[in-house]
Amino acid sequence: MTRTLLITGGCGFIGANFVRHILSRYPDYRVINLDKLTYAGNPANLADIADDERYRFVHGDITDADAVDPLVAEADCVVNFAAESHVDRSILGSADFLHTNIDGTFVLLDAARHHGVERFHQVSTDEVYGSITEGEWNEDFPLE
Repeated sequence: MTRTLLITGGCGFIGANFVRHILSRYPDYRVINLDKLTYAGNPANLADIADDERYRFVHGDITDADAVDPLVAEADCVVNFAAESHVDRSILGSADFLHTNIDGTFVLLDAARHHGVERFHQVSTDEVYGSITEGEWNEDFPLE
């Protein structure tokens, strides 16, 4: 059974490796990669699979509901890697972080709800845990 994953931020380091993993492990999966190509994204990270018929790159922004909606309509699952994530950048330009990380995630969630997408995976960094003393983290550690 063919399944389609909408992966956002798939041209970043972790996202690109995830895209490559999905396509190598699941031959009947299709991947739509929506990426804004900011400082963290580079399509060259996926040059080796660019011609794979199961892969489609879409240059776009997760905050653009008109661009997101038809892509989510094709998806069985959404995996959101798209984010502003560097702490130093958040201090210099917090509005970009709020817009992408909150508004953009809302756009994705709203479209997934509207289209009845059964799975939505939100990927994050360790920053949600705040400052952690070396060796004190575990899977049950509370979010801040």
